[in-house]
Amino acid sequence: MELTFQGAVGTVTGSRTRVDVAGSSFLVDCGMYQGFKQLRLRNWEHDPDTARRVEAVVLTHAHLDHSGLLPRLVKSGFRGRIHCTRATADLLRVVLLDAAHLQEEDARRANRRRYTRHRPAKPLYTTEDAKATLALVQPQRVRAPFQVGGAEITLVPAGHMLGAAGVLIREGVKTVFFSGDVGRQNDVLMRPPAPFEGADLLVVESTYGNRLHGAEDPLEALAAVVDTVCRRGGILMIPAFAIGRSQAVLHLLAGLRASGRLGDVPVYLNSPMAINASDIFCEHLDAHRLTVQQCHEMCDVATYVRTADESKALNASRGAKILIAGSGMATGGRILHHLSAFAADPANGILLVGFQAGGTRGAAIAAGAETVRIHGRDVLIRAERFRMHGLSGHADWREMAAWLSSAPSAPRVLINHGEPAAADAQRIHLRDELGWDAEVAVPDRTYTL
Repeated sequence: MELTFQGAVGTVTGSRTRVDVAGSSFLVDCGMYQGFKQLRLRNWEHDPDTARRVEAVVLTHAHLDHSGLLPRLVKSGFRGRIHCTRATADLLRVVLLDAAHLQEEDARRANRRRYTRHRPAKPLYTTEDAKATLALVQPQRVRAPFQVGGAEITLVPAGHMLGAAGVLIREGVKTVFFSGDVGRQNDVLMRPPAPFEGADLLVVESTYGNRLHGAEDPLEALAAVVDTVCRRGGILMIPAFAIGRSQAVLHLLAGLRASGRLGDVPVYLNSPMAINASDIFCEHLDAHRLTVQQCHEMCDVATYVRTADESKALNASRGAKILIAGSGMATGGRILHHLSAFAADPANGILLVGFQAGGTRGAAIAAGAETVRIHGRDVLIRAERFRMHGLSGHADWREMAAWLSSAPSAPRVLINHGEPAAADAQRIHLRDELGWDAEVAVPDRTYTL
């Protein structure tokens, strides 16, 4: 069995690894690069060789950095099956169609306002490409082995987000386990990841390999921010990933509303994708912690904003309110329009509730940038900035070591999906905490088991 890392090495986005086993090839994930321009340019690389060579894709979950280049792969000629959990399959329909729509909208806007050097600007892929991709999706049951070429594949619950799974690959007596993104033991929404049962080779993420989350109570942290901004009549903008993070914020706000701590401050969920994802979330009660009643309360706490006209109306209104919109790192979506409208006012607030990859607007805002570039112009950032780390869907290094400690013996370890400092810190922590030798994966290098 051979593994070739084609993405998410030296960065937390663009997850993609080719697996060659018993005369067949498939990909584990096919994610979009986000952040620095030199990474984003890789999304445009035409890759007909991989598209023709691989016979399948196995997805760990539906986040764009793991699934967002699937339509590009299909556009390059891929016609195999895309295997994933049932919840991931449901979410993919929302994620990929939304991504295609946003790219088409961005291209139209760039051409209309002429703030691009490309003549004309084109989307990375279209809605038709996304629809062709969805036709190839083959849902699989969790913990039920299935065949891809000469390998037996099993999807194992990983926490992190709805439908997320680790990927166990078996060829004869040899096993490889891809962790995907690993969730936390005490996540606000998700159940903990299934215990790691060992493998000959482990490929493990390292997003938070050099950080600890701390003991922050998410409910109290959110309450403090809401009180600070809304008490002075400000507008609180929350860039949030449409899947997982938006639902977590809504769940917490529902708790504040029920206890009387939110008052009559209006809450708006301005993300069609998050709205659809919330409905899907409530259809998969077996995959998370919330009850039916809590799901209803989560959905009822906010006014859903579906149309562009409704979104524009929010920017024309003033007064205390909470605006939740994608994307979570402010790389696109309706949050950009809210930032353009409200970020210059120091009475307002920006609450970052997730990981901010280097090179994204969210990372720039977190670092204190005075301006960020949005739709071809520099937007002044004077709104008060807040961070919450308690809602992260990724295990930190200590949680990761605890999760891995259930292995019956030390596997060979390759580390991916982390920025360089985080990946190397993960290597050191695995050595010091578990006594495991680990290696940080190198891009485009082939590793043999």
